[in-house]
Amino acid sequence: MKILAFAATNSSNSINRALIEFAAARFQSKMSQEAEVAFVNLTDFEMPIYSIDRERASGIPQAARSFFDTIGAADAVLVSFAEHNGTVTSAWKNLFDWMSRIDMKVWQNKPVVFLAATPGPRAGAGVLGHQAQLAPFFGADLRGVQGIGTWGEAGMPTPHRSPAPRTSRRWTPPSRRWSRSRRKKERPHEPEVTRAEACHRWWRLPGQ
Repeated sequence: MKILAFAATNSSNSINRALIEFAAARFQSKMSQEAEVAFVNLTDFEMPIYSIDRERASGIPQAARSFFDTIGAADAVLVSFAEHNGTVTSAWKNLFDWMSRIDMKVWQNKPVVFLAATPGPRAGAGVLGHQAQLAPFFGADLRGVQGIGTWGEAGMPTPHRSPAPRTSRRWTPPSRRWSRSRRKKERPHEPEVTRAEACHRWWRLPGQ
C-alpha cells in the first residue's frame, strides 16, 4: 500500500510538516506496518501563479503534471493544511489550480485524510471545514478530518478540544452552529482529546 503524505505549505519549518510525519508514523505503527509512505515537499513544485493567459501561452507546467501523477500513483493520500487567513496557503492554492486544469478530479477518487495543525485553539477549523466541503467536487474519497490545536512549544500536539470536524460528515457553517448553540440551554460536555487519540482516530479504511 502506497501512502502519499505532504504538508500543503511551502514553509520550511511548518508545524504541519511535523504533524504529517507524526501522523504517518502512527499509521504505519498502529494500522499498516507494510505501508510505504512517500513524503513530498511543495517547494519542489513551485511554479508561476496560475492565469488563463499563461496557460494559453505556455501550457500546464510540468511540476503540476508531476504532482498530479504522484497523487495518481498513490493508494491513499494524507495531507496536513497550514491555515492562512482561514483557508489554504497560496502555494497549495496555486498548485491545486494548475492541477485542476488537467482534471477537475484532482484527488482522483483516492481515499484521503485532511489534517491541520495550528498554534491557536481553533485547530484549523476554517481551512478544514472549507476543504471538507469542497472535497467531493474534486474527486476526494474523504475518510476523515482532524485538527490539532494549541501546538506545543516542543513541536508536538498538546491535549485540547478541537472544534474542527473529526469525520467526513457534512460540514455546518459557523453561523448556523452559533444560532443552534443559542437555542440550547446547556451544551453536552466533550472530553479532551489526547495527542495519541487525536492521531489514532482520523483514518478508517475498509476492514479496519
